[in-house]
Amino acid sequence: MSVKIRLQRHGKKGKPFYWVVAADARSKRDGKYLEKIGTYNPNTNPATIDLNLDSAVKWLHNGAQPTETAKAILSYKGALLKHHLDGGIRKGALTQEQADAKLATWLEAKTGTVDAKKDGLTKAQADVKAKAFKAEQDVNAKRLAAAAKAEADAIAAAAPAVEEVAEVETSTEETPAAEENNEETQA
Repeated sequence: MSVKIRLQRHGKKGKPFYWVVAADARSKRDGKYLEKIGTYNPNTNPATIDLNLDSAVKWLHNGAQPTETAKAILSYKGALLKHHLDGGIRKGALTQEQADAKLATWLEAKTGTVDAKKDGLTKAQADVKAKAFKAEQDVNAKRLAAAAKAEADAIAAAAPAVEEVAEVETSTEETPAAEENNEETQA
């Protein structure tokens, strides 16, 4: 029986979510499997991978062949490195402590690069939000300035009309007085 370490698709349409499984090579992609080794979520940035390292290495020791994508995932999480180091221990080239130290330093370096990527993405996202907020503030300031100018123009346009109305009222009030003066001078 040939065993493959491969991905089994779950999730909904457009939002894939995968299980990393050890399965018989003859079984269907989403069919019967021997053991679930981990999960892989490509929807997040960076992709979320949860892998049982010991179980993956056990299947690699037993001769399971990973598919290309599963091989990339196992390499990313350090399962292939641990399998390689265990081969060195069996041959006597390394001791268990040396292999564990090499694996630990590699995992720390890998964790550092992943954290740096997450920090970079968070910073980029914060910069985009800050730029959008600044642009929105500028637009609001322009809108408020235009509204204030329009209001001032409306008040300025209404002020001459009020003065004209006042002049008209004063001229109509003066007219009867002028008529009385005219009548007195005529009499």
